[in-house]
Amino acid sequence: MSIGILSIIIFLPMVVALVLMVAPLSSRITRNAAFGVSLTIFALALYIYTHFELTGTIQFKEFYPWIKSYGISYSLGIDGFSLIILMLIATLIPSAYLLLWNNARSKSYWISMLFIQSGISGTLFSLDLFLFYFFWEAMLLPVFMIIGLFGSGNRVFSTLKITIYTIMGSLFMFVSILYLGVAHYYEFGVWSFALSDLVNISTIAREQKIFLFFGFMLAFAIKIPLFPFHSWLLQTYSNSPTGGVFLLSSIMAKLGVYALVRFMMPLFPDLFVEFSIYFVALGIFGLVYFGIAAICQMNIKKMFAYSSASHLGFITAGVFALNVQGMMGSAFLIVAHAIATGGLFLLVGVMERHLGIRSLAGLGGIAIKAPWFTLFFAIMLFCTVGIPGTNGFVAELLIVLGIFHYNPYLGVLSALTVLVAASYMFWVFQKAVLVKSDNDVSNMKDLTFYEILGLLPLATLIIAMGVYPDLFLYKIEPTLQHYLIDILHVGVK
Repeated sequence: MSIGILSIIIFLPMVVALVLMVAPLSSRITRNAAFGVSLTIFALALYIYTHFELTGTIQFKEFYPWIKSYGISYSLGIDGFSLIILMLIATLIPSAYLLLWNNARSKSYWISMLFIQSGISGTLFSLDLFLFYFFWEAMLLPVFMIIGLFGSGNRVFSTLKITIYTIMGSLFMFVSILYLGVAHYYEFGVWSFALSDLVNISTIAREQKIFLFFGFMLAFAIKIPLFPFHSWLLQTYSNSPTGGVFLLSSIMAKLGVYALVRFMMPLFPDLFVEFSIYFVALGIFGLVYFGIAAICQMNIKKMFAYSSASHLGFITAGVFALNVQGMMGSAFLIVAHAIATGGLFLLVGVMERHLGIRSLAGLGGIAIKAPWFTLFFAIMLFCTVGIPGTNGFVAELLIVLGIFHYNPYLGVLSALTVLVAASYMFWVFQKAVLVKSDNDVSNMKDLTFYEILGLLPLATLIIAMGVYPDLFLYKIEPTLQHYLIDILHVGVK
């Protein structure tokens, strides 16, 4: 049995992590090995990107029977949407290693990062819902370990809270998956949990479909998070170590949006269209609510946590706008937001390590002490607020156009809210970095060589995708057109 490239991407980090667990190696060697694995994954992802055909279909498929008696298979594949998230993950994780390079971390920290990368990749590639659920749960365990073991403050309570939230949401999704498998058995006489088979079920009553729809939606809404399933967000982000909050905000939250499109759209196309107005409204409400909450924060880490949730509501609204502008904008903002927010949280970690504070009241004049820090902080912040020339601008413009096309009133509201969000981010930059104050920031040191090396590809992508967005858009457009025309039957508006 040959092993496909997607399987290598999934299992290489896991196998290396298992070897490192039993090998008597130092934390430094473990870190170097983990970084080497992340570079290997990047090379494999780049190969897939350059060989990916613009057909809108699933490619690089792998299929092996797993539990034959119940139709559960090891089924993998990748389309244009999962391709861009693969490239995002493959770029972000090596950058995270470089920014955490000189931190005093134990061996278990780097091993947990490897396990997380395996779980994320498995979630991204799975075409069998049972397999998807397996990886969906598996990627959470090492994240909880990183937060619980290496976090700060009330980290144990934060870990417990996000665990309870996640398990409750996943439980409803698991019941929905089992129900679909049973429904397939009763209609066709064979068990299957393959997405390509489950979309053919026609005997489920509308009331039952609604229950299944929201069973999936609950799990993904918690992961994103959408209002009102966000109460775990603030404490978890605030008490997580830099690597933990980076993974939660930049990668795992995006998988919630990805799964929403990848699984809910083909499984429940009619309900996806029918309930779209409510989720567009909910997404815009989240954009406004979390934006106001961010303005009220003086803790810079909490402010960025709420800002992140605000953008994720915007992304969700774009997905449910049901037109190519909204969906392409959401896909673009997934990448832009992941890069910018991940970079900001990593930079906040650098600042906190040197100064020991997160409060804006204790900051000021960092630009004088750390010009490289200031440069990258500015680029990440400008991307977050959507300054022209950054990929954030392209993404937000497309989503606003998509929402405006869906509903002009909601489109105007979303545009105004984005402008307000930009104002408070500029205030943060002015207060923390530019304006000199009486606060003592003498301990602030500029970025190290490894930190600059980690942030450089992120900043380059922000500008390159902002100046030449087709670098990204042409790869994903056929897939999104397939979703809109062939699955939702709404056409390309």
